[in-house]
Amino acid sequence: MSQCPVHQEAEPQAAFPIARQCPFLPPREYRAFQQHDGPSKVHMWDGKEAWLFTRYDDVRAVLADNRFSGDPSTPGFPSLSAARNAVLELEPAFIRMDPPQHGHFRRMLTKEFMVKKVSAMRPMIESIFNRLVDELLAKGPPANLVEDLFLPLTSEVIAWLLDVPREDHAFFQEQSRLKVLLDVGPEVPREASERILGYLDTLITAREQDAEKRDDLLSRLIVEQVRPGHLSHRELVIMAELLLMAGHETTANQMALGVYSFLTNPDQLARLRAEPALLRNAVEEMLRFHTIVHYNAFRVAREDVEVAGQLIRAGEGVIALISAANHDPQAFAEPDRFDITRKAGHHVAFSYGVHQCLGQPLARTELQVVFGALFERLPQLRFAVPVDEVCSKGDHFVQGLQTLPVTW
Repeated sequence: MSQCPVHQEAEPQAAFPIARQCPFLPPREYRAFQQHDGPSKVHMWDGKEAWLFTRYDDVRAVLADNRFSGDPSTPGFPSLSAARNAVLELEPAFIRMDPPQHGHFRRMLTKEFMVKKVSAMRPMIESIFNRLVDELLAKGPPANLVEDLFLPLTSEVIAWLLDVPREDHAFFQEQSRLKVLLDVGPEVPREASERILGYLDTLITAREQDAEKRDDLLSRLIVEQVRPGHLSHRELVIMAELLLMAGHETTANQMALGVYSFLTNPDQLARLRAEPALLRNAVEEMLRFHTIVHYNAFRVAREDVEVAGQLIRAGEGVIALISAANHDPQAFAEPDRFDITRKAGHHVAFSYGVHQCLGQPLARTELQVVFGALFERLPQLRFAVPVDEVCSKGDHFVQGLQTLPVTW
């Protein structure tokens, strides 16, 4: 079983965000909010209020309704922290735009992340994974799977797509880590973003000289979008930062938490080994269970909208809490239990509606590669420290583990 107890109900708290009692499960107050009809009002750190939606059906209703804006510059958009504000005040990537601008930029990337195209990348992903595992085996235990396997793997994959030099991987790993911190001064994520953007500006400027001779994603965007005038140089730099950030930080954290879940639920690991056909199910359950980008669905009403019997006035902030939705017992039986036989494909870990994660086929493929082979390559894999010494990152924008010390 998981090291955290199944959640019992607790009285909801009015302040948001709410601290987790167990770092690997949503706060138990979410379950109490789900017992109430409609959304609940919560107080944010800056003294303002927002409507909190926690039920699966209500969360999907909000995210599917374009009358709710995902643009942080819209008056009334809820604020999570000063550090997060610093990120949201930067030049926006298309994921922070509303239709039709959002669709204009998103369509430029759609073909790059279609299932068929991503499936063709699987041999490359497998090759990188196996090389990294070979290096682990040659070095011998113990190892920190976050730094020694998962971040290198996901970084190499996205760097391969963008043709980023391998010697620069450590740089953008560190800047990506700093940009998603919530409990630091606003200058920390702001400066990290500026460093990434400066790096990518230089890279893309050089790439523009011979883009037609290359076959990486950035070069294709230069030829197909920048040169015809559909996309500016600066817009491509911002888009590239989004791809770099989203392409490795989130998936690497999901891999680490997936290993944690299997090692703390050995019955589920035994089931996967006995029934490899459960791999796809297992990946969907990991995504649902951890919902690592749990604060990515903040919205503000652009007009009066009624949801779940509650009238949301124009200018009022809304939080569609996807982590709560993925642990709603009305949508998932025994939601705090990690169960790889569960049919969890309807989860909202990748959000929902027009802002649903564009890169989810790539994330799924990487997770399937890792969990289809990791426990075969390292059949004696186990924690190298007592399980209660395996620490989460805390309440960051992207959930994960600080380290994952293992031996075999």
